[in-house]
Amino acid sequence: MMTVAMALTLTMAFAEGEENEKTTRMAAYDMHTNINMLSQALRLNSDQKESVEVVHNLFAKEMMNAGASSAEEREDMMQKAITRDLAYMRSILTTEQYHIYLQILNATLKNRGLK
Repeated sequence: MMTVAMALTLTMAFAEGEENEKTTRMAAYDMHTNINMLSQALRLNSDQKESVEVVHNLFAKEMMNAGASSAEEREDMMQKAITRDLAYMRSILTTEQYHIYLQILNATLKNRGLK
């Protein structure tokens, strides 16, 4: 009977550890941000702000999908999301704004352990 109780306890602890790991991983892939602050940092005009918000929401959704995917697919999905985001942002932002955006994105990815 003690063996069964120990096995159940270990199984529950293992499952809890997996859930904590998934929660931490998902938090790292959550790229939702305050668009007003991003707009201020990049000094966006109103048209740019609207476009950046649409693109960023797509990027955030794709990153969450990457975070929820299997380990084998995760890196590829993340790289595709980043590449797509940068291509869209390149078409919206000026050269100076794009340079600042790259710095913000790189710092964010590095701080979250994704780069």
